Amino acid sequence: MTTQIQDAYIVAAVRTPVAKRNGAFRHVRPDDMLAHVLRALLARVPGLDPQEIGDVITGCAMPEAEQGMNVARIGLLLAGLPASVPGLTINRFCASGLQAVADAAARIRLGEADVMIAAGTESMSAMSNIMGNKLSFNPAVFAGDEHRAIAYGMGLTAEKVAEQWQVSREDQDAFALESHHRAAAAIADGRFADEIAPYAVKHHFPGEGGTVRIAERLLQYDEGPRAETTSESLARLRPVFAARGSVTAGNSSQMSDGAGAVLLMSEAAVKRTGATPIARFAGYAVAGVPPAVMGIGPVEAIPRALKLAGIAQDALDWIELNEAFAAQALAVGRQLGLDPAKVNPQGGAIALGHPLGATGVIRTATVMAAMQRDERLRFGMISMCIGTGMGAAGVFEAV
Repeated sequence: MTTQIQDAYIVAAVRTPVAKRNGAFRHVRPDDMLAHVLRALLARVPGLDPQEIGDVITGCAMPEAEQGMNVARIGLLLAGLPASVPGLTINRFCASGLQAVADAAARIRLGEADVMIAAGTESMSAMSNIMGNKLSFNPAVFAGDEHRAIAYGMGLTAEKVAEQWQVSREDQDAFALESHHRAAAAIADGRFADEIAPYAVKHHFPGEGGTVRIAERLLQYDEGPRAETTSESLARLRPVFAARGSVTAGNSSQMSDGAGAVLLMSEAAVKRTGATPIARFAGYAVAGVPPAVMGIGPVEAIPRALKLAGIAQDALDWIELNEAFAAQALAVGRQLGLDPAKVNPQGGAIALGHPLGATGVIRTATVMAAMQRDERLRFGMISMCIGTGMGAAGVFEAV
C-alpha cells in the first residue's frame, strides 16, 4: 500500500476511433486529435470550470514533427482551454498514455491538485518509420553485446520471447484470430460506442471556378478489426522479422493513429462540480527487464502494481493487456496465470490497433466504459510491455 493525502477518481474518459496507419487519419494532425478528445472530455462534465484544471499531461511515444513542440500544450490551447492551464508531454514509449494517467493521479493523491487531465495522442502516419523521423543510436550500443539489444526492432524481441517461452506459431495465430473476433463482436454489439467521440475527417478537393470542395467522413468505429479473419488466412502470412520465425503481420499489433483523454478529480472536486466518479486509481508500477525480451515486461510490473493496490491477482475482473505481439501477450499470460476470459474481452491491439503513446489512455477509456456498463466489475487493470525492456501496469477500482 502507498501513503497518500487523498484519492484520485476518474470521472470521465473518452477517445477517438483508432485508425490504421495511413488510413482514415492519414491527413489528421495529432494535435487536432488531442484537441478533439479534450473538447469531448470536458463536454461530459459540464459542471467543471476549466480554470480548475491543474495540468494536462499527455503521453506521446514519438514527440517530434507534427506531434513535437510540447503537443500537450498546443493541443489544449487548440481545444479552447484557458491559457492558464499548463500542459506537459511525457514519453515512456508504449506506456506513455498510462504513465500520464498515473502521473495525473499522483498529483491529486499528493494533494498538489484537485483536477487533472491525462491524455495521449499518436500519429504513426506522421512518422517515417516506427522509431521516428531520425533514427540515431549511440555508437556505444554496438560496441559489444551488452547493449546491442537496445537497437533490436520490436518484432525481433517478439521472436526472442516466442523462442524463450516456447510460444508456437499456431498459438500466436489462434490468439490473433480471437482478438479480431472479440473486437468485431464488441463493435457489432455497440460496446465501444460510449467511449468513442466520433471524428469528422475532412478531405479537400479542387472545385469549380477555383473553389475548394470539402468532403466529410465521420469515423465512428475502430478501423482495424476484421471479422472475416480466419485461421487459414493468418497461416498463409510469412514471418516478418526472422526467416525461420513465427511472428507475422497477422499476429502483431497494428500501427495506428488515435488519441484519448481522462479526467481525474479529488473527492472535494467531485462534490464541488457534481461529477460522478467511475473508478478510483488504485495503483501503478513500472519495472525493467532485458531489452532483448522487452515483451515480458508486464510479468514484473503486474505483481508490483497489485501489491501497491493491495489486492490479489484473482481479484481482477477485467484486464487490458496490450497485444504488442501475440507471442509476448501469451507468454505474459502463461507466466502469471492470467485468466484468458478476463484478458482483452473486447479484443486487443492485434485487432484494435496500437497508437503507441495514446494506447494507455485509450484502454483506460475502455475499462471505464466496461465498469459503467457492468456493476459486477470491481477491479480493472491495464498493462503493457515497453520498448528497451520495461513493463507497466495500472489498477483501477470501480466506485
